Amino acid sequence: MSELVSYRFADGVAHLSLDNGKVNALSPDMIAAINAALDQAEQDRAVVVLSGKPGIFSGGYDLKVMTSSPDAAKALVATGSTLSRRLLSHPFPVVAVCTGHAIAKGAFLLLSSDYRLGVAGPFKIGLNETAIGMTMHHAGIELARARLTPAAFGRAVINAEMFSPEEAVQAGFLDKVVAAEELEAAAMAKAKELAALNMTAFRQTKVKSRKAYLELLDACIELDRQHDLS
Repeated sequence: MSELVSYRFADGVAHLSLDNGKVNALSPDMIAAINAALDQAEQDRAVVVLSGKPGIFSGGYDLKVMTSSPDAAKALVATGSTLSRRLLSHPFPVVAVCTGHAIAKGAFLLLSSDYRLGVAGPFKIGLNETAIGMTMHHAGIELARARLTPAAFGRAVINAEMFSPEEAVQAGFLDKVVAAEELEAAAMAKAKELAALNMTAFRQTKVKSRKAYLELLDACIELDRQHDLS
């Protein structure tokens, strides 16, 4: 599919693997590659398994782009938020496999997926925006509010607290954590379980249940286009 996102389709499951050779920073090119892979997955009518590489799911937005200019930062955030909105309304199930650290937009990808599987280990998951001098964008706030527990919301969004994989389950970033040697089998088992659902009912229920949420995200994305993040 791409040098940034590999695509493998087998037995009704589309495996999307992020690997930019570094920390899987989400650049415009990386996001475009993810969207292209999602296009293919829709054509294949596949359950999506989105994973990183060992030790890193994604370190967040490409900081070279984010620091190049306010307009570039706003554009990248809008593109990333639109990707999250797409995942939340994707017509087939999306399983995120958090293979290690998931920081900032990496964690938002977890919050945008239907099921989130993590790997045990010395990894950090969370939203570090306020720690690096970025005011949290409106869409990010709502993505976090929708999935994190009330107790974890302020700790993550305002305090920029990082969570271990096990703590991330309690907070709402992940649904389950397994040992590294069990990760692939657990991801496939969940994908097969979801593939057994009636996809018409799944799609209609997913969009119906998230209608107000998706409309809120649309409004937030437009609002974020008007404000700098510093």
